[in-house]
Amino acid sequence: MPQDQTDCIFCRIVAGELPSRQVHADEHAVAFLDLAPFHRGHTLVVPRRHVADLRAGGLPEIAPAVEHVARLLTERLGAEGLNAFSSAGAVAGQEVFHLHVHLVPRYADSPGLRGLFSGKHGADAAELDAVHAQLTGQGAA
Repeated sequence: MPQDQTDCIFCRIVAGELPSRQVHADEHAVAFLDLAPFHRGHTLVVPRRHVADLRAGGLPEIAPAVEHVARLLTERLGAEGLNAFSSAGAVAGQEVFHLHVHLVPRYADSPGLRGLFSGKHGADAAELDAVHAQLTGQGAA
């Protein structure tokens, strides 16, 4: 069921009402670590303004942030590749109805598209904190 701004978790994160492990912010976008990552460093890039999905616009305004964060993830985490995707609509698997682009760093131990969704999903708080510190330069992971 699509959300509006009043109950949108990503709007609340952008507004600072909910905590996140933010790795980038600019005038149009905010990027933060996914709490249930597919792989180490899985990050979401969202527009500051509420946009339901990529069909409703918003992708051009966050494109510079997507490119910046993609480079950040590969350079600082030593990823050998990266998947970028966005789901539009419930039937496509969209769960939060605020445009978001998933940036998933990829490593040699789990290559290919099938490897994107295989294996362990999720991370504990300490692991997320270590990745956040590595990405923001606040310490080593």
